[in-house]
Amino acid sequence: MVIGIFGESCVGKSTVAAELQKSLNAEVYAGKDYLRLDKNESMARERFKELLLWALNGDDVIYVISEKDQLALLPDGAFRILVTAELATVKSRFAKRMNGNLPKPVELMLERKHGMFDNEKCDMHITETDGNNACARITELLRGRKEV
Repeated sequence: MVIGIFGESCVGKSTVAAELQKSLNAEVYAGKDYLRLDKNESMARERFKELLLWALNGDDVIYVISEKDQLALLPDGAFRILVTAELATVKSRFAKRMNGNLPKPVELMLERKHGMFDNEKCDMHITETDGNNACARITELLRGRKEV
């Protein structure tokens, strides 16, 4: 099964992916990790798309996405999880990554990108920050989906 976890920076996608990886023993790719599949970027994208197609009916693969153009790599049939957080939470988490300082240009970029995934198709929308709780909900939904 392919699980796409997407949302803007600092909303908790990696936390959810890490917890989900433990319960599913899935391989995790994030962003442009697919570049390790080939030296040529367009070939790497194609190989990654093929890998994801094979994974639809095979081993579990989790793909963590922070850029809208990467959504196109998800095959039809992938389980799509949108993770969101309030803008204040995103700013606070991003500031921690930058040693407590959030420069004005970065703050403006976060404001501009906030909500950019809100209208994207998803099978599940997670807003809470507890990865364990989210993982339990996701695992339950996936179990039901695999039985179908």
